[in-house]
Parts: sequence; structure tokens; C-alpha cells
Amino acid sequence: MVNQLTAAVGMGIYVMAVLYATKIPYTMMVERGMEHIRAVYYNRKIVHMLAGGVGSLSVPFLFTDVWYPMVSGILLTALLFASHRAGIVMHWFQTEQNQNDVKFGLMWWMSISLIWWLVGDPWLAIVPSLFMAFGDGVTGVVRNAVVRKRSKSPIGNVFMFLVSAPLGWFAAGAGDPSLPVWGLIAATVATFVERYEYGPIDDNILITVCATAVLLLGVQLGPIL
Repeated sequence: MVNQLTAAVGMGIYVMAVLYATKIPYTMMVERGMEHIRAVYYNRKIVHMLAGGVGSLSVPFLFTDVWYPMVSGILLTALLFASHRAGIVMHWFQTEQNQNDVKFGLMWWMSISLIWWLVGDPWLAIVPSLFMAFGDGVTGVVRNAVVRKRSKSPIGNVFMFLVSAPLGWFAAGAGDPSLPVWGLIAATVATFVERYEYGPIDDNILITVCATAVLLLGVQLGPIL
């Protein structure tokens, strides 16, 4: 218990360090003439990968109890939500136009907690958050570099699949050697739904909900090959 608590505190410090350290690339990008919103969008994807992605990968190695990543995720989500409500937006990666960063934190801990509770395996539990963090993170970077604005260009989905497919295969296989194909299917579905948003239901929600549904279906149906 002490080791897990220490790990949770350590990861919390690491995530906060990432959030504030991204001021540095933001300042560098803006000083070189990049528009504010493009710099923010790059930074948001950096946070996706370095905070959400690394945090996801750490879960199976650091924790044997779902409560620690769940509570850590709830606290981070509450912090991000409170910053919006208080009007103290961390302008280098947050925007006043949306609260997608809050939805990211919310879906991170909810997907991990739900799968872990139902299946009992932390490796399967992190698969949807890996898609949201690394897959969607790379998607945003590519689109921002090529299209030069926030868009849903299909070029981003190509790169999302290239990143998410191996992550889904190996993480799902690490959780259950009979389920790597379901991890690949989940990656395919997550890549497809990433292009869509329905009002407050953004890609963070669609990616994790759909990938979670596929994985739980795979657990029930068993191996395909």
C-alpha cells in the first residue's frame, strides 16, 4: 500500500511537472511567430502523450489496486475543471472555448477503472487510454503540421492507426494472450470514430467508449484466431 501510494504521488508530481513544463515549448513557438491557438494545440497533444500516455503505461507496472490510478485521475480531472470554473485557464494548453482537457482526464480514469473492475487486468484497462493519449496525440500533431489548424483531416487518422494498432495488439496481448486481435479491432474502431464530434461528445469520449466496448465484447466472445 505504501509503495502504491508513493507511486501515485510520484506520478502526480510528474504529471503536474509536464503541465507546467509545456510553458517552455509554448513560449518558443509563439516567439517564433506561431499563432497562439496552434501553439496551444501542439501543447495539448504533448500533454496527451507525456502525461496521459506515460501515465497510462505506468499503471500496470506501478499499481496492483485500481483505486490508486482512479483517485489520481479524479483529482487531476477536478483540478482541470476547477481551473476552467475559476477562470484561471492555463493558457499554454487550455482554451476558454472548450473543456476537452477535462474530458480527457475524465475518460482516462473512467475507462481504466471500468475495464479493470470488470476484467481484473490492468493491461487491458489501459488500452483505450493509450489510443486517446498516443494515437490521438500523434493525430493532432500531424494535422497541425500539415493542415496548420485544428481539423479532422484523414491524414491524421492514418498516423493514428499506425500508432494505435501496435499499441492495441501488444497491450491487449499482455493482458490476455488470446486477445491481441481484439486490441487491433479496438484500434481500428477508435481510429474511425476519432474524426467525429457531437456537441459536447468529443473525440476523447468516442475513442475511449468505443474502444472499451470492443474490448469488453472481445473478453466475452473470446479469441478470433
